Amino acid sequence: MDSLLSLAFLACPVGMGLMMWFMAKGMRREPTASDPRAGASVEQLREEHRRLGAEIERLDAPEAAVAGRS
Repeated sequence: MDSLLSLAFLACPVGMGLMMWFMAKGMRREPTASDPRAGASVEQLREEHRRLGAEIERLDAPEAAVAGRS
């Protein structure tokens, strides 16, 4: 009975430790070829940032025009 109680008492911390270990293991994965940003240079990422910023501004322009009329 005493061993069963100690086993039940240790089940939660052991389970939590295993979950943390598996989650940390998954976070350390190497980028794959299917990852769209794999191997992207800083300059490529900056260009994508500029392009997306321009797209956001283009999409927000009609909303700004409607808000300005009110």
